[in-house]
Amino acid sequence: MKLVVVSAGLSVPSSTRLLADRLAEATRTSLNAPGDADIRVVEVRELATAIANHLVTGFPSPALSEAIDAVTEADGLIAVTPVFSASYSGLFKAFFDLIDNTALVGKPVLIAATGGTARHSLALEHAMRPLFAYLRALVVPTAVYAASEDWGSQGDARTDDLPRRIERAGAELAELMESRAGSRRPAGEAVVPFAQQLAALRTG
Repeated sequence: MKLVVVSAGLSVPSSTRLLADRLAEATRTSLNAPGDADIRVVEVRELATAIANHLVTGFPSPALSEAIDAVTEADGLIAVTPVFSASYSGLFKAFFDLIDNTALVGKPVLIAATGGTARHSLALEHAMRPLFAYLRALVVPTAVYAASEDWGSQGDARTDDLPRRIERAGAELAELMESRAGSRRPAGEAVVPFAQQLAALRTG
């Protein structure tokens, strides 16, 4: 089970990466086989120059190409961005602009964001959710926003509400990932046309 986390935090350390890690752990522990989860984190900040070059040249660097492949091949995706001017960051949007608009069709996605105040929390619903709806991804019902006051000095959640939202969102993503994986037809399994099946029954 491949879980990819896209973190668009700009600083080191960042509350965006902290939230991303908490969501990834909540998702992993909610899976039926947590030990089988393969978690990959894509730090968009580290790809900023490659993203800009790709936008103007059309050619991705090896690292950027690998990150895009990881996102498109994932069983589940966690996307976390800081909020600037009531929307996702430009770097976050630029990264997803490079992904084919059919690559995320039906893919389970958990959206989350961080910001200075709780006033920016609506960015999840008026900016991030529409973005992934356009890409036809399956966005889990619970979106997670963490303001600066939600974190303690040691990176611990100050309120009981944030850990509950993280746990609930992780459980929703894990359920969607497993449901989608269980519905896939095993590789190599032949599909017998209905008419052929009916003819075989008549012969029998």
